[in-house]
Amino acid sequence: MKNLIPSWVRVPVVFFIIFGLVEYFIDSGDKPAFMEQPIVLLFLLLVLLVLIGIESIVASVDNILYQSLDEAGKARYDAKRSKAPEFKWINNLYKKLLGQKPIKEEHEIILDHNYDGIKELDNNLPPWWIWGFYATIVFAAVYLARYHVFNGENQYQELEAKLAQAKIDIEAYKKTAKNLVDINTVELLTEASDLNAGKTIYEVNCIACHKADGGGGIGPNLADEHWISGGGIKNVFKTVSEGGRAGKGMIAWKQSLKPLEIAQVSSYVLQFQGTSPAEPKAPEGDIWIDPNNPKATTETQETPSDSTQVQ
Repeated sequence: MKNLIPSWVRVPVVFFIIFGLVEYFIDSGDKPAFMEQPIVLLFLLLVLLVLIGIESIVASVDNILYQSLDEAGKARYDAKRSKAPEFKWINNLYKKLLGQKPIKEEHEIILDHNYDGIKELDNNLPPWWIWGFYATIVFAAVYLARYHVFNGENQYQELEAKLAQAKIDIEAYKKTAKNLVDINTVELLTEASDLNAGKTIYEVNCIACHKADGGGGIGPNLADEHWISGGGIKNVFKTVSEGGRAGKGMIAWKQSLKPLEIAQVSSYVLQFQGTSPAEPKAPEGDIWIDPNNPKATTETQETPSDSTQVQ
């Protein structure tokens, strides 16, 4: 009886199914997204079971038909099978993996049991099953030595290592993704391109309240040392993003500007420090001292001024 599934189809399909199952259970880190779905695993298992079922049915029917032939028919059948042109080496390998006796030699392993004409064969276990069993023993020995004798890295340690690496990767990504900047990660921008972008944003949105030279009008003077909500890039970034004092301060610009744009305009605003506006507004708020600059703190404490209020 001719195989319903030829070897050139059967072997590659079985190979890719086994490969897919292995890929599903092994964390390779770059597996396709669909391979992480349980439905894929169930589909592969179903296809594999169907193929095994078809092969079993074909083999059973083939055996029944062969037994029903006379000696001449069996001879013709054997001759036809021996001349089969398709991938003979694959068929031979397939038979070796099954470890079954050829049909014409099955009379050698027939048991004495007879159930209503149904006879039982004393086949050995398939070689693939035996070698698979040996492989599990070897795997168990290596696993025992690796994790219980030499205290190899367990899954919790692997998770901690991956989390630590993920944090490093995130920080590295943030350095190149400026739009992810926030109050905790913002830094003073000094590149000309960023300052020019900040100047453009300032001229469009901020001149009406702070004037072009930062001298202040409706809003406070940006050129002196006094700050209502604190100076420095982090405080200025927060003020621009979240807004000033409730009810009478600047609006929150986070709805209109991107994080990078807020960082750019905040860095530009700090460029007004120490300049001399044409019509400076009177100081408001307190003198802000950079906590990360102890030298500036010491100098301020040594030369206090009656007109300043240290925060």
